[in-house]
Amino acid sequence: MNAAPPKQTDVVVIGGGIVGVSAALSLRAKGVSVVLCEKGRIGGEQSSRNWGWCRTMGRDPTEIPLAIESLRLWGEMNQATGAETGFRRSGIIYLCETEKDLAQHEAWLSHAQPFQLSARLLTSKDVDDILPGTNRRWAGALITPTDGRAEPQLAAPAIAEAARRAGATILTSCAVRGLETSGGAVSAVVTEKGPIVCKAVVLAGGAWSRLFCGSVGVNFPQLKVLGSVMRTEPLEGLPEYAVGASNFAFRKRLDGGYTIAQRGANVTPITPDSFRLFFDFLPSLAKQWRELRLRVGRSFIEDWRVPRHWRLDEPSPFEAVRVLDPAPVASILEEGQANLVRSFPAFKEMKIAARWAGLIDVTPDAVPVISPIASLPGFFLASGFSGHGFGIGPASGRLVADLATGDRPIVDPAPFRFERLQKVRRANR
Repeated sequence: MNAAPPKQTDVVVIGGGIVGVSAALSLRAKGVSVVLCEKGRIGGEQSSRNWGWCRTMGRDPTEIPLAIESLRLWGEMNQATGAETGFRRSGIIYLCETEKDLAQHEAWLSHAQPFQLSARLLTSKDVDDILPGTNRRWAGALITPTDGRAEPQLAAPAIAEAARRAGATILTSCAVRGLETSGGAVSAVVTEKGPIVCKAVVLAGGAWSRLFCGSVGVNFPQLKVLGSVMRTEPLEGLPEYAVGASNFAFRKRLDGGYTIAQRGANVTPITPDSFRLFFDFLPSLAKQWRELRLRVGRSFIEDWRVPRHWRLDEPSPFEAVRVLDPAPVASILEEGQANLVRSFPAFKEMKIAARWAGLIDVTPDAVPVISPIASLPGFFLASGFSGHGFGIGPASGRLVADLATGDRPIVDPAPFRFERLQKVRRANR
């Protein structure tokens, strides 16, 4: 990747995850000059650490149009990038343990009906026919045959390389320390390797977005959640579908192994922001109390010590930690593995090849922000994807590129506006 930044460009994208690289590729397709600055490596954090599901199914209704467009783009991705991203339309299944679970999925289907998705309910017998390896009697399931999967470790680097070939400047190990303004609007970014004059900035910083926003006077309510994942060596004779139940999830990998996690068992670290944003997240806390695994640990002190403001001529926190690489929670993975084996005995022979964890950027309503920031003209935010950003990454990058250039947006951006979170903040005060 390029070693030195250019003096100027039209748009600077901060962050080399799936959304950032998709934004860079979309901007180049518009003929806009773009520099992408990544403090570490492309796809080094949550964009390479997620499950790899590319789904329309089960999403908040406001996200469904974005998911539909992303699935279309995923279907073209290998050809568009000239590389293997691992995308396959394998289908996704949500297993139901009770009639109540089935009723909840039926209610979601009523919301999704206007979008004409391929999602449908399965009976208990249907599940036995489609997933013959299970030894449980399921109440039924929700299936979307046209949903798919891709390989997180392959996708973002492939898209970044396609953007570079299209003329984007891709800078790695190049942190953006802050912004310069002129007349109240963004006029440049200041990187650790020098300033870049620009007309617009797109922040796709994942778990780092709140810290960066705060340093430029934007209060973005976002917390970090720890997700633990593992993968197996290749296994024969197991489902091609990606499958999720209440306490496990799996999907086949391009290498013949499986990515496995315990569904609904992420850890929420208690940090100083947990208190600063308590009222913002209180409604979701009340709804999901039983699913939360709150923990106090070293992250509280580590986050407390991170400066919230710094001079642009001195190293920033983004240079102190190039890649967030938290340790996975072994007990959660062991629970998930045991839950899976009880339901699908063939997984008993699995050999674990690797375990890892990632920090997920979460908003109070679990819907991302893809929006201009009115208080800082020229600054656009694409973050808070709440653990389901990989699948909608391609269209999210396209949407923020449309907003940054003033073009007609690929989908209605209103549900993703930053101001919706500010209204909730005022209402909770």
